[in-house]
Amino acid sequence: MSIPAITLNTGATIPQVGLGTWPLDDAQAADAVAAGIEVGYRHIDTATKYGNESGVGEGIRRSGIAREELFVTTKLDGQFQGEDRAIEGMRAALERLGTSYVDLLLIHWPLPQRDEYVSTWRTFEKLHTDGLARAIGVSNFKSAHLTRLLAETDVVPAVNQIQIDPAITRLEQRAYDDAHGIVTQSWSPLGGGSGVRSLLGSPVIVEVAERLGRTPAQIVLRWHVQQGLVVIPKSSDPARLAQNLDLFSFELSPDDMASIATLDEGPDAGVDSDSTGH
Repeated sequence: MSIPAITLNTGATIPQVGLGTWPLDDAQAADAVAAGIEVGYRHIDTATKYGNESGVGEGIRRSGIAREELFVTTKLDGQFQGEDRAIEGMRAALERLGTSYVDLLLIHWPLPQRDEYVSTWRTFEKLHTDGLARAIGVSNFKSAHLTRLLAETDVVPAVNQIQIDPAITRLEQRAYDDAHGIVTQSWSPLGGGSGVRSLLGSPVIVEVAERLGRTPAQIVLRWHVQQGLVVIPKSSDPARLAQNLDLFSFELSPDDMASIATLDEGPDAGVDSDSTGH
């Protein structure tokens, strides 16, 4: 199936649906990535903190798909923040992945109490210039963090990966990203932690799913892509992998979207982006 792509501020494109790999271990990630590529995924998301970059690389090799046909993202966490620390972190990540570059490299968290995300971003700019990361971006950044990057550095982040689902909509952050040419990507798109069950089992989602003959997960993921978000659901089950990719043969009506909007818990919902969660 054909997955739409969204153009980044680098001119490159990112497939709108990708495969998340947290919290899979190496063996699970290898199996999930190989199975995901087989059913049509071309966008894989991992992170050094997840401890599964080697497994992701193994899954890619096992698939037999050429590297240039895939969009691979990884993230560097707090231990790599600070002037030039990300250089060794990037080299180690590439070695684990078994590739000479990633398509997107993210700062995993801003960690503003350390006051190192600006110097880290300047190091990311070097990695971008050197071709080790085709695009660079951030994860869990708020508008204030991004405003500082824009004022003190040269490259506008291509992506801001944040927690979003119908209960945690981040409307103001998404509007900020849009205004600055930053693509917003949803992590934990089906609901974080115990919220997965409650979100997918909510009467609103179940009613829409039953009426359209879709799964609750497909309804929630369609809600993301219909708003122009990039989404990275995680699954290791081959049937669910295929279902999570089958989002472009149906649409949610304005009434459906309005019903789902009633699940929004407000601007204070979700994980604080200053934390070290996802």
